[in-house]
Amino acid sequence: MQLFLISGLSGSGKSIALKVLEDSSYYCVDNLPADLLAALVELLQRAGYSNIAVSIDVRSANSVQRLPPLLQQIKDQNVDVHVLFMDAQTDTLVKRFSETRRLHPLSDGVRTLPECVSHERELLAGISDIGHHIDTTELNANALRAWIKQFIKLDRARLTLLFQSFGYKHGVPLDSDLVFDVRCLPNPHYNPVLQPLTGRDTAVIEFLDNTPSAQDMFKDIRDFVERWLPSFVADNRSYLTVALGCTGGQHRSVYLAEKLARYFEHQQQVLVRHRELSQ
Repeated sequence: MQLFLISGLSGSGKSIALKVLEDSSYYCVDNLPADLLAALVELLQRAGYSNIAVSIDVRSANSVQRLPPLLQQIKDQNVDVHVLFMDAQTDTLVKRFSETRRLHPLSDGVRTLPECVSHERELLAGISDIGHHIDTTELNANALRAWIKQFIKLDRARLTLLFQSFGYKHGVPLDSDLVFDVRCLPNPHYNPVLQPLTGRDTAVIEFLDNTPSAQDMFKDIRDFVERWLPSFVADNRSYLTVALGCTGGQHRSVYLAEKLARYFEHQQQVLVRHRELSQ
């Protein structure tokens, strides 16, 4: 049996993720109390289900904090368990709740909305790092659906190396493991011909291919990742997200993410994401 557990902050996109899994023929259960997870898995195994997805979050109250040992018990029963943790910056979550006028699950008439989000983050701290972390702050629904579909198709027996470009003016992605600041490189944005293009366009690629500092940056990041990647593999990591940031997330970071992905795709399972191009 394969079990996808979806958790994360309220308003971060858990419902979208669960719907994608449902559309991919997973038997889905939303808002399950954590203490019932093992019983549900056993019941569905006996019923012949092979792919299930379950959403568990702070609506499960204190039981959500018991998830890590519960998941290990399920893994020990030869269930293929994968955790997807959805997150977003606090101001984004507050804006989403304000726009929909929905109450936060931890709302008690005393805490403010930002305080509810902060408290929820504290309650989920124990499970935020045990799976694949997705920051939905700058993602629209269609981009998130595409990312979830990519995630489902991965060979989860192997480490996935994810290169993600972003723009610092929109904030550093919360799901980053390694972050490299490439704003010191010459910026194609100031070239009127290159400004409307991205780091995937031939003209920008040629510009940065012929920029010595960009090539030095590529080599330094490549060598660092290549040196330490075996240690992450030995640590039984399933995912390693390498984030590359420039000012707007359009040119330099995109170029380097693509170039690094091409280099490592012959060694590892690789994904590329461009946060600012996903709008």
